[in-house]
Amino acid sequence: MSGVQSIERAFALLRALAVGPAGVTELAERADLPKSTVARLLAALETEGAVEQLEVGGEYRLGSALADLAGAAAPGRNLITAARPHLMELTSLTGETSGVAVLDDLAVYYLDHVESSEEVTVRGWTGQTVPAHLVPSGIALLAGLPADQVDQYLSLELATTTDRSVVDPDVIRDRIDQVCTAGHLWFEREFDEGLSSVAAPVWGPDGSVVAALHIHGPAYRFPAPHDRDRIGKLVAEAARQLSAQLGTPATTPTRPR
Repeated sequence: MSGVQSIERAFALLRALAVGPAGVTELAERADLPKSTVARLLAALETEGAVEQLEVGGEYRLGSALADLAGAAAPGRNLITAARPHLMELTSLTGETSGVAVLDDLAVYYLDHVESSEEVTVRGWTGQTVPAHLVPSGIALLAGLPADQVDQYLSLELATTTDRSVVDPDVIRDRIDQVCTAGHLWFEREFDEGLSSVAAPVWGPDGSVVAALHIHGPAYRFPAPHDRDRIGKLVAEAARQLSAQLGTPATTPTRPR
């Protein structure tokens, strides 16, 4: 295999992993490559930290080194690198998966996740997009938009993914106000019947929302009734600390009008 061909196949493999974690056989199918080639490339990529295996003999996912490169390539501050310590702490304190997301053409784009060590987890969404109104990260991110842009978004035909999905524009506007007032917002079983999540906005120096931090987990255990307020405050405080790192004034920013 030539050097150029190896690079092409390695990138094909990384693109296949961007869809979500998978084993060698599934990745070979996604990338349309021989299993032996996939196994060899995965071993090399794992050595460099570009991929990591969830457990011996288990699935692979994109590695932290790749996330760091993606962050370094982005303009401005390295948001992924800045957010990761907060994500690690959130996951350590709650036992659930945490992540950071940004707004991409009025959809939530998941930049990075730190996954739970629990045996039953909800998979990470790094590299994927979700309509903003379906997840609390999206509501947190919409809070940073001028009212006319929010109105334009809410005038569209909004998708639903469960019976609990909320598409009423007035309810969504109330939720945007709520995330600004309370500093965090919970969704339970709205995007996925098996998923609950909480998110908080990360404010930039200019008063815009530059990202959202979130924690998500299986709805049957997350959140525990007695833990709901504690976890909401944890993610809001982590978002506040990250905002401060990015140079945001200590006073709470107000929504654009």
